[in-house]
Amino acid sequence: MKKLILGLNELEILVDEVLNSLGDGVVILQGDLASGKTSFVKAFVKKLDISDNVTSPTFSLQQCYSNNIYHYDIYNHGLNHFISLGMLEELDKAGIHFVEWGDDELKKILDLAGIENIKLKIKKISDNKREYTICTH
Repeated sequence: MKKLILGLNELEILVDEVLNSLGDGVVILQGDLASGKTSFVKAFVKKLDISDNVTSPTFSLQQCYSNNIYHYDIYNHGLNHFISLGMLEELDKAGIHFVEWGDDELKKILDLAGIENIKLKIKKISDNKREYTICTH
């Protein structure tokens, strides 16, 4: 587990940490509303020089950026709905998968399936600062 306190303009540091922690696999994004989950995905995509417009997939469930960056949001319907749609199979595709509102149950499923994953917990400290906790186990 690694903790970082960063300003919103320092997200590149966090992106580098995640890139060093995970090749292909799933990043489970946890944090309150407006904590910065989608902002992190935007910074990640930007760091890879991908010009796609990153938006929250709250209503579409999934967004794809370039050929191998996937972004999911399971807030509205929950993990069981995500599973019932067959979306777990998507998480096994080559690439990086960001799942907003993923929980410990999702982590257990990914671990059992042998899918590499990390958890990124985001805690809002102020309007411009966040505490990021990277859990690799």
